[in-house]
This record gives sequence, structure tokens and C-alpha cells, in this order.
Amino acid sequence: MATDFLSMADVTHEELAWLLDTGRAYAARRTGGPQPLRGRIVAMLFEKPSLRTKVSFDVAVYEMGGHAVYLGGEEVGLDKREPVEDAARVLDRWASVIVARVMAHSTLERLAAAASAPVINALSDVEHPCQAAADLLTIRQRKGRVEGLKIAYIGDANNCARSLGLGALALGADFAAASPEGYAFSGADAARLRDAANGGSLTLTDDPDEAIDAADVIYTDVWTSMGQEAEAAERREAFEGFQVNENLVALANPGALVMHPMPVHYGEEMPPGMLEHPQSAAFDQAENRLHAQKAVLRLLVAGE
Repeated sequence: MATDFLSMADVTHEELAWLLDTGRAYAARRTGGPQPLRGRIVAMLFEKPSLRTKVSFDVAVYEMGGHAVYLGGEEVGLDKREPVEDAARVLDRWASVIVARVMAHSTLERLAAAASAPVINALSDVEHPCQAAADLLTIRQRKGRVEGLKIAYIGDANNCARSLGLGALALGADFAAASPEGYAFSGADAARLRDAANGGSLTLTDDPDEAIDAADVIYTDVWTSMGQEAEAAERREAFEGFQVNENLVALANPGALVMHPMPVHYGEEMPPGMLEHPQSAAFDQAENRLHAQKAVLRLLVAGE
């Protein structure tokens, strides 16, 4: 059974299906139900700012009977004021779970190695599995299934794309990713994605039209992530033609979902107003961060 949630690869196909079933149950019932965090403390270490991740975890812990302690980057100063390992061992004395949003994925790995408490990846430069769990929950809610669907990712092959691809393929979906040269999945990433496939197929291309053809889900993310601001102008030029707009959406299957983890850089990966498109599921994705993360907490703490 999973002891940490640093990557979508940390859960089995069966555990991932359980997370979606449990998340759907939480979505149908905001209050009541199991409270595995009653009397427990959840430490939230955030080196990067957040809206959806911070609030959804805080609310999830509260509604599951626990208490969240939020620690910003400057408060802890990982590897500045004290080593990651020392911070992990101290938090281990008080907290039942450590939720960490970090600059480098290696920080998560060091936290997990030093702490006996479960560590949850609330975003790193490599993956964003909590976002992917909410995305897949949203797809299942809106489409009734994930298996057999075609999910098209358009844009930078970033942390959200990795986690989404790993989860979608594990659940039997076809995953197609279109990225410009220099911003695509590495050979190692492609190998990991192929290894995760559980009946679905992987398509990697530099042509958005090819990726989106016959797609049931269209997913995009910002072209310039936090920490990449110096590359913004270069990236805007490289990603020209990769905007998810009405013309591109028209190439997908009728009724294809339009998804984005937010926040949006309007005028870049999406034109203004696209989150209000009739096919947009972005605000459902945001809400489902709460329900999916409750399921993750329950899996790791209650051992279900």
C-alpha cells in the first residue's frame, strides 16, 4: 500500500481507482462520514504560493476532523535555516501527515526518507499528483469513465502533464501530448508514461491538431510556470499556435471537456473567457481538489 504520495506512480491501478471512487463519494457528501484525522495534525510546508492547493487542503483537514498548520517558505527556510532532514524529523514528532509544495522534487524525496509520517506532494517541479487526481475525478464525473477516452494535452510537458499522463494511462485512457520542440517530454518521461499504460496508448507530437483529433478531453496549462518568468517572452514565441481556443476545440469530439488547472495566463494558452466556455470543466477541477485530497489523506492515514 502507498505510504507517500509523491508521484502518480506511487499508487497502484487499484489504489487510483479507489481514490476516484472515494473522491466521488466525498463530492456527493460534503459533511459527515469518516473522520480519520480527528485529533491529528497536518503540517503544510509551502515554498511556493497557492490558492487552490492551500485552501483545499486546509478545508479537507478541517472537515476530516484534524488541524492544519501552515508554514510558508520563509518560516521554515528548508536548507537555509536548517536542513530538510532536520525539519522532517521535528515535524514528525507532532504531525501525522506532511503536505509539501516545493521548488525541487528532491526536497520531497528527502522529506519522505527522513520522516515516518506520510508525505504528500502538493506540487514540485516534476509532478503535481494531487492536481491529476482531481482532474481524473472530474473526467469521471463528467464523462462517466476514464478508460477508453482520449485525453489530449496541449502545451508545455510540465509537472501537471506528467502526473495527468501517468494517471490517465494507468486507468486505461489514450493520452496524446502536443508540445513544441524543446518543451516536450524527455525520453525518460516517455518511457515512464509507456510503462504506466494499462490498455491505453501514448501519442507524442509537435502538432496540436494531431493530438486533439477525436479527443474527449482537451487539457492545457500555462506556458510559463512559477520560477520560469525570465523565459516568458521566449516561451510565448515557441508556443505560438498552441493556444486552446474555439478553433482548436472544434477539432475534438463534440462535447469534449476543456480543462485547465488554473491560474490561467489569458491571451497565451487560452483566450479570455475560455473558462466560461460551455465545455469548460475548470471550476469543477478546482472544487474536486478538495474531494480528491480527502481521498488521498484517507488512503495514507487510515490505510484503506
